[in-house]
Amino acid sequence: MKDILLKRLRTGQPTRLYQPLLVVLLSAILIAPAHAGYREQAKRVHDRLAGVPPSEAVLQQMEDAINPALPGNATTAAYIAMDNVNFYNVTLKNFAAPWTNRDQSVFVPLNDYIATVIGMIRDDHPFNTLLSDDITYIGRPGVVAAAPSANNNTHYEQLEANNINLRDELQVASQSAIQNIPSSATAGVMTSRAASEAFFIAGTNRAMFRFTLLNHLCNDMEQMHDPSLPPDRIRQDVSRSPGGDSRLFLNNCIGCHTGMDPMAQAFAYYNYDENAGALEYTAGVVQPKYFNNDLNFPPGFRTPDDSWDNYWRKGQNSYLGFDPALTGSGQGAKSLGQELGNSQAFAACQVKKAFRAVCLRDPQDGADRSRVDEIITAFRGTGYRMKQVFADAAVHCMGQ
Repeated sequence: MKDILLKRLRTGQPTRLYQPLLVVLLSAILIAPAHAGYREQAKRVHDRLAGVPPSEAVLQQMEDAINPALPGNATTAAYIAMDNVNFYNVTLKNFAAPWTNRDQSVFVPLNDYIATVIGMIRDDHPFNTLLSDDITYIGRPGVVAAAPSANNNTHYEQLEANNINLRDELQVASQSAIQNIPSSATAGVMTSRAASEAFFIAGTNRAMFRFTLLNHLCNDMEQMHDPSLPPDRIRQDVSRSPGGDSRLFLNNCIGCHTGMDPMAQAFAYYNYDENAGALEYTAGVVQPKYFNNDLNFPPGFRTPDDSWDNYWRKGQNSYLGFDPALTGSGQGAKSLGQELGNSQAFAACQVKKAFRAVCLRDPQDGADRSRVDEIITAFRGTGYRMKQVFADAAVHCMGQ
């Protein structure tokens, strides 16, 4: 009888004779058991976090956790989903991959930058140290034939080619020991081999600053444009009259270089040696690239060392929320990484990227934005644990 009614509804045939039964049928549909909704929500959380369907046993565990009538909560369900190896091998790999190359492509091999992001999230390592710690993640000894190297990416390519379980087989290591640089010269993923190859190669090292800003503070130089700051640290290679028109410098070039050049000075001792295939660090000696095209404007700033200053602590870009406990100046990439990693913009950027990864959209209404603000506050107040951020975002979006 139910099938007859549904057929008549689909085809538009009269159902008057069956009205009493129709009312019962529709009521039954509208008051379907709540646990069906919990099951759908559990599956959605698992699909979003792990990218694969859950097993029946895992789905039941998650459904029970989401059901308020039973012990547990939706966050527990999210953590169950994140125990799936695909959360690490696929979701987090794709999450971090675009940060490691200029094209922002996800289609790149596993590398030390990506592995470090995965390991830090797995271990709840404070994520605000991503740009400053002497840290890298490698496969456990013997899991693949190639050892980690400063000169090639073979170790990580073998981890990926052999489909090694990154949840279980990654271990933390000293980046300085692998990269053959002093610990004081390490700056988290900024001095990883992958980032060095992408952003320290050739050029003037401004690329490292620009892409770090883009990837980890979610702002590009256009958003940071502020022509009101002092131009005293703009390097010699920037023409003050491009094309013979000084207005272009005063209205355009100056707005980015006043903030970027004083901070990019932190990378003065770094280069990627293309022939050696490795990061090069020349302690106390400024890389020659800092003097490229120095005749464009000889009276401009000539880089003497790796001292840096954050001019954005004043003016319109102070909204980035730099930590008042820090001085806003220092020497080398590590201290600059601490300046950036402890900013409010850094925390907000990580949360928004995780929200986009699991909700498959940006925050779009007041409820979304309010929840994102709460997650940011919790992220900063509870040890910068990214796994919790993923869980919170997945729970918020599980009914959508």
